[in-house]
Amino acid sequence: MQRGFRKIRNSLFLRMLNNVLILDFGSQYTQLIARRVRELNIFCEIKPYNKLPEDLSSYKAVILSGSPFSVRAENAPHPDLSNIKGKKPLLAVCYGAQYLAHFNGGSVENRILGNTGGPIYPI
Repeated sequence: MQRGFRKIRNSLFLRMLNNVLILDFGSQYTQLIARRVRELNIFCEIKPYNKLPEDLSSYKAVILSGSPFSVRAENAPHPDLSNIKGKKPLLAVCYGAQYLAHFNGGSVENRILGNTGGPIYPI
């Protein structure tokens, strides 16, 4: 019985030490990202981009997921990340990376072939 208690206690301790927030922008890979993070024995929570927790003190880092949107689209998600940027480590994947670049002085250009198009080689 003590082994079970020790395992639960250690699990709770890891949650307090390693807690990552994943902001979901609608990516099909969000669950895969969470699974990979959990395989590293890091506790993570997935929250929708528009339901950002008020208290972020328990999170050690934030991951911004992808999205089917482009940051250049009028209806693209636009969350307020002022409580996170510069205060927590950020990992941005796909749309999250575009979002950080676009709204922090970078440039996100349209691509004719879309996201999965290969390189064009002259013949």
